[in-house]
This record gives sequence, structure tokens and C-alpha cells, in this order.
Amino acid sequence: MIPELCFSVSCTTRAPRREEKHGRDYYFLSPEVFREKISADAFVEYEEVYPDQFYGTLWSEVENIWEQDKIVIFDVDVKGAISLKNIFGSRALSLFISPPSVEELKRRLINRNTDSAKSIEIRARKAAKEMKYKNSFDAVIINENLDRAKAEAEKKIREFLDR
Repeated sequence: MIPELCFSVSCTTRAPRREEKHGRDYYFLSPEVFREKISADAFVEYEEVYPDQFYGTLWSEVENIWEQDKIVIFDVDVKGAISLKNIFGSRALSLFISPPSVEELKRRLINRNTDSAKSIEIRARKAAKEMKYKNSFDAVIINENLDRAKAEAEKKIREFLDR
């Protein structure tokens, strides 16, 4: 990949999944702490994705990456991405990574075996709604094959950085 890129670790109020680690995959916060950080304007962007389940990106995380002379990569939902694009404008590249279909997404989530059937249904409905926003992004990448999708994302990023 591109060595100057660095993933921003987001915050969430949901419980960690099996192999997830605090500070590596997410900063796992209580809803109360998350709300305190909202009140303190600590987030670049945040969203209540599901009732009482927040996700967001801390300014301190972004600033830490910038201090390392790295380029921030955000992994956020559609609303978060649109918010970030509104904040950073032409200095940001927004990529919509899409499953081939909602049915395929459900199949992948079932096979991953980390979510309940109810959670998978909620996520599938949310994905169907989010897919309606794909034309709001700078580019759309269909994740039919992971290696091809990664190569296409890298190509788009290199083109953006080279401009």
C-alpha cells in the first residue's frame, strides 16, 4: 500500500467483537463518555448510527496522524464520509466501497459469524439505504473481489495524491 497513509481509529459505544482491541480497532467508550466528548467538540464527525450506538472520529486522532506527517484514512459510514467531505472539501478523496449486493453483504456477515441475525438484518437495511448515496462520493468501488477492490482503491488514492 502507500506508506504515508495511516488509518484513523474511530470511537464507538458498541461492545468489542471477538478479536477487537481498544485503541487498535476502535476506542470503545461508554455512551456517557461519548456524549461528554460531543459536548467538548472533541469529534471531527460523529453519528448515532443506531439507537444509543455512536461512532465518531476524534480531532486528537487526526492531529496525531498529521503530526507524524501521515495522510489520514477514515473508515466511516456514509453520513460520516459526507460530513468529512464537507469539512475537508477538495483536500479529501471520498471512496464508496460497496458490496456487490445487499444479499451478498448479508451472506458475508452470516459467514463472518460475529453478529446476531437481528443485527445482520439491521445492517443490511442500513446498507441498502446507504447505497443510495454512492453518487455523492468521488468514486465507487464494488468489492466483488477483495484484492481487486484494494488495488482499485490504491490506484484512486495514488491518482488523488499525484494531482
